[in-house]
Amino acid sequence: MSVLTRLWDHVYASQPAPPAWVVGVTALAALLLVLNTPSWRLAGQVITIAHEGGHALVSVLSGRRLEGIRLHADSSGVTYSRGKRHGPGLVLTAAAGYLTPPLLGAGAAALLAARHPAALLWLALVLLAATFLAVRNVFGALAVLVTAAGVFAVSYYAPAAVQAGFAYLAAWFLLLGGMRPALDLTRRRPRSGSRSGLSDADQLARLTGVSRGVWVAFFVLIAIAALALGTRLLIP
Repeated sequence: MSVLTRLWDHVYASQPAPPAWVVGVTALAALLLVLNTPSWRLAGQVITIAHEGGHALVSVLSGRRLEGIRLHADSSGVTYSRGKRHGPGLVLTAAAGYLTPPLLGAGAAALLAARHPAALLWLALVLLAATFLAVRNVFGALAVLVTAAGVFAVSYYAPAAVQAGFAYLAAWFLLLGGMRPALDLTRRRPRSGSRSGLSDADQLARLTGVSRGVWVAFFVLIAIAALALGTRLLIP
């Protein structure tokens, strides 16, 4: 029990806020990762993991049967679930993908504002472990494992200052990286997880009768709101 107690104390320990320059540097680093195409091809896998994990979580919560997640090297992904081919459960599942990364970013910012960077990193590990159990292809499993290994190495071995910097970078990246796919929807029809040419917005339009443009605007507005809230929480 003493080991569990020490682990809990470490995970939920409150840490002082980092210097303002750390917040600024991590925000700039996250922005560069998102805007730079070569770095986005690699780092964007984290957003894809969050996107498909959101589909998977909501599909289970809405009563659908989750069959698995597949992630691909081109940053595409698909989540398979079984259930009714219409109704609110399927609509919520389809809408969850683009909403999950920015909302996770806002949640991460709230934890950091409460001075709990270690808790943020360990919560990320729990979510990655749950996602790993749902992955059904080799590349996807490797992508989740590599991401989890990086988070674990920082959360377990790094000093508190490094953990805080990494946590702030992760929060900024979810906020900014969650906006890029939503903005991409306004410029072109993006890749589809099913590779059928239909984006989540197209599928939602077909399911609800609400136009694709309205769904795209909804995703962008949520991403902007999450970024605004996250920025207010993160900037000292």
